[in-house]
Amino acid sequence: MVDVSGNELGTVVSTWDGPSTGMFSFVLSSNAVRQGQFVACETEQGMLIGQIVEITRANRYFERAESVSEYEKTAPMMDNFPVTDWEYTVANAKALGIFKPSGSGGIQRSTFPAAPGSKVVAVDAGILKEFLGFTENGLQLGEIEHHKLPAKIDMTRLLQKHLAILAMSGAGKSYLASVLMEELLDRKQEHGRMAVVVVDPHGEYLGFKYGEYADRTSVFDGRKVKIAFHKVTPGMLFEFMTELSATQKREVEKALYELRDESKQKQAGYGIDDLMAKIEGSDIKENIKGPMLAWLSQLRKLRLFGEADYPSMKELARPGRLAVLDLSEMDNNKKKQMLVGYFAKKLLRLRKKGKIPPFVLVIEEAHNFAPEKAQKGQAISRGIITTIAREGRKFGASLCLISQRPVHLSTTALSQCNSNIILRVTNPFDIDHIGESCEGVDKNMLSSITTLRVGEALVLGEALNHPVFVRIRRKRSRSSPKGESLEAMARRFDAGEEKKKKDVEAFL
Repeated sequence: MVDVSGNELGTVVSTWDGPSTGMFSFVLSSNAVRQGQFVACETEQGMLIGQIVEITRANRYFERAESVSEYEKTAPMMDNFPVTDWEYTVANAKALGIFKPSGSGGIQRSTFPAAPGSKVVAVDAGILKEFLGFTENGLQLGEIEHHKLPAKIDMTRLLQKHLAILAMSGAGKSYLASVLMEELLDRKQEHGRMAVVVVDPHGEYLGFKYGEYADRTSVFDGRKVKIAFHKVTPGMLFEFMTELSATQKREVEKALYELRDESKQKQAGYGIDDLMAKIEGSDIKENIKGPMLAWLSQLRKLRLFGEADYPSMKELARPGRLAVLDLSEMDNNKKKQMLVGYFAKKLLRLRKKGKIPPFVLVIEEAHNFAPEKAQKGQAISRGIITTIAREGRKFGASLCLISQRPVHLSTTALSQCNSNIILRVTNPFDIDHIGESCEGVDKNMLSSITTLRVGEALVLGEALNHPVFVRIRRKRSRSSPKGESLEAMARRFDAGEEKKKKDVEAFL
């Protein structure tokens, strides 16, 4: 039986719609009840766990508008009638399932409704922890709303089948991602540690290289990142040069293989200049050769290729460490996509071979790297991101896609993210896209995410047995130096202008 001593919240009542196997309503005997709270009552099946989806208040003295209006003309009704004696509050709860203690069958589907008159109580924290699927060694993202229960989410359940963090600008996506990274970096070796690789277009995670996480963080300036040209396969090169015709691809592939054979004999590498020289000296027709050389020249101007990869895979993927690819000083979107596409391919390939540890690839502004409707030439990295989304879970290659415009994010990639953390979203197109792409989201949840405050999030999907609202904990890492407020930037600019003016006056 359910222990009702000291925590009774109300009594189940009959309504036009229930109690049913999916819903039950109860009249409150306590005001300590809130929307989203978990409750329990005893049924023939056992302990039924429910979640309050709506709360309504009623008073028979105020049911007829014309009567209230007439009485209020002379004096407030509260002065003449015992209105408080007729007021009552009803909570509508969704039946989530029958709780069975560990070793006795787990959670069962509710197949018989709660009886009217049954007592409704607050759920014990230990029962709720087991019911939702939290683990003692999980990643603590915050605390469950309305319950003093740490939200410790199992790492495998959260990340193995990929994670999407979705929210409007300013709702706390990067803050939440920082908390997640802290949890991954703080894990003990015996609990399993992953490598964390972050694609950072705006320098939002540069704060990790200061403070307590500095010894576990490596930041790589995107302007210095290089791709070893001799490691670029024909297939990769064709993704960089989508304009090539079938004939041109055949000639480029032939030239690359010749260069590879020559480099093996000379035991020396080769670069893009060598490929251009090889094509220039060939007997290819000019109308084919000219465009090929022009496109290769455009690639060379990106200054992306070098003799060796930087960073190397050993620098990029190390267990219990964070690697940040800082792309904030890069303006060329194609160059960014080439870098992300190339290193993501290498990460997946080496993980398949077991040469690097299991990793999570965190991609900020994911809609820019895996856009839904962009042509292939403007979506160079989309292919490998969707490949990891489809295949990565088998090999310990996880994705964390972060986006403020999910409607522009690849539906294939988003639908493969079996866990979602959604902060405030108000754009109706994004809300509809979330409802279509994320499993387990119902209308009540979609309406709730428009009213979330900064730091509040809805966690749902594979990560937990049931969706929950979580208040994100305070992060321990430092904020990025590039994350200044508008006021701070304005003050710094004015101070700089004043200093220039004083320096000129002093010189004169």
